[in-house]
Amino acid sequence: MNKTLLSFGHGYSARALTRRLLPLGWTVIGTTRSADKAEVLRSEGVEPLIWPGTDVTDALARATHLLISAGPDDSGDPVLGQLRDEIAAKAPDLEWAGYLSTTGVYGDHNGGWVDETAPLTPATKRGQLRVEAEAQWQAIPDLPLHIFRLAGIYGPGRGPFSKVRNGTARRIIKKGQVFSRTHVEDIAQILHASINHPNPGAAYNVCDDDPAPPQDVIAYAAELLEMPVPEAVDFEDADLSPMARSFYAESKKVSNKRIKDELGVKLIYPDYRTGLQALLKAEG
Repeated sequence: MNKTLLSFGHGYSARALTRRLLPLGWTVIGTTRSADKAEVLRSEGVEPLIWPGTDVTDALARATHLLISAGPDDSGDPVLGQLRDEIAAKAPDLEWAGYLSTTGVYGDHNGGWVDETAPLTPATKRGQLRVEAEAQWQAIPDLPLHIFRLAGIYGPGRGPFSKVRNGTARRIIKKGQVFSRTHVEDIAQILHASINHPNPGAAYNVCDDDPAPPQDVIAYAAELLEMPVPEAVDFEDADLSPMARSFYAESKKVSNKRIKDELGVKLIYPDYRTGLQALLKAEG
């Protein structure tokens, strides 16, 4: 039977998953808001669907699998806001559904470790909206839902090299601050592993083995480029946007034990060093 993934908010991570599925004979239907992006998706082998604005009834009827990457805003989850009843009606016929959330749902743990059993105590409005969205998706009866809590995402086109090269990179120093991160190809392989081994109701942290201070990542990128290490700036003195500042409201190390134990995942990029080395090599 042909497998069809309907992907809402078909962005960076979903496109990485698509590159794994299409060679296996899957059909991927991806939503986007713009006609220009729709043509890019089409060129990648995806059936584009401009949404909101286009009827998704047929796409939903064809779907065997559902991926939700679209994030919530102040009015709630955009997919459920428009399509909750239709998805609830389809839920028993789906083989798998995945919701891409964030490790921000755990809030601040003063640099301590968290796993999927940790309480959801977000420190930011963005994290609170994610907690609410997770609960709304979990409330749909018979939906074979899997929640993926993603750490900071990097990969091709999303790394520190451009900022180091153009001189805008800074090493923001906040005592005790650590972040977890994940390469987009590891996100794709974890989603694929879950599709192959469904466990409805499960939540998975998606991150590498090496939570690290952000300034260490910038310094290592500079070393790889054989450029001077960017200046150190104290967090209190840094001129950061409210969005950037909010990331520093939380410090924690995220455990990825469950993706290994349950899904048998062996990370392609277990730490930022291997990930950055591969990114630079791929640049040519």
